[in-house]
Amino acid sequence: MSKIDKLIERLKSKPKDFSWDEMLKVLNHFGYNQISQGKTGGSRRKFVNENKVIISLHEPHPQKILKGYQLDIIIEHLEL
Repeated sequence: MSKIDKLIERLKSKPKDFSWDEMLKVLNHFGYNQISQGKTGGSRRKFVNENKVIISLHEPHPQKILKGYQLDIIIEHLEL
């Protein structure tokens, strides 16, 4: 099992300590790229894939740990 497969399995288990960086790796694997924002974009981040499907998430700070509802959004969009 590759590293990305392990990371996807970890995401499916909805851990309490899934990080923003781990999420970026998973989204990149599925072809999502972050949409660049203007100067006042705030902490809202949008990711789009080649089919123009958009995932919009709030980047957590100061800790980079995702909330449960964010994991649900990602899992639902990726159809895992």
